[in-house]
Amino acid sequence: MLEKSKNLKKGNNQATINHHIKNSKIRLIGSSGSQLGIYSSEEALQLAQSEGLDLVMISDRSDPPVCRIIDYGKYKFAQEKKAKEIRKKQHNASVKEVKMRYKIEEHDYQVRINQALRFLGAGDKVKATITFKGREIQHTDLAVDLLNKMAKDLNKLADIQQAPSKDGKQLIMILSPKKNRSK
Repeated sequence: MLEKSKNLKKGNNQATINHHIKNSKIRLIGSSGSQLGIYSSEEALQLAQSEGLDLVMISDRSDPPVCRIIDYGKYKFAQEKKAKEIRKKQHNASVKEVKMRYKIEEHDYQVRINQALRFLGAGDKVKATITFKGREIQHTDLAVDLLNKMAKDLNKLADIQQAPSKDGKQLIMILSPKKNRSK
């Protein structure tokens, strides 16, 4: 049994245990998983101590709150293991960049499209950047046309998150992978 009874915060994925359960009536679940009924918190704590286990509040949102007689150390370990599995399955999308010039040749353009397809297939966002040098800045309309062509070529896998916009001597468009894409 856990001797150090603490009032632990829910924000840390930890429950209220033993003497810190302040509710007068609770719904009690036994160590075997069967529902024992509604008890006062003192009676439930005595039952838990007689089994050498802890009284842990599982759900405080129901009326009356649900408590269970379990080994708190094992319960905490199981909760941490579940949280670790959830974090492992998450994919944080990063932004990958594809750079080009507005006077790009067709083969080079296809290489950039293939790079973008690979990035989108991996679930990452793609930032398409067209850089201008010197007087090339006068031809932003050609660069916008090129980015729109790229968006059209990638429309099966990507949505436009940010339309082509000017940023200094660059034109930028951000594409994100479609949510309902089929693998």
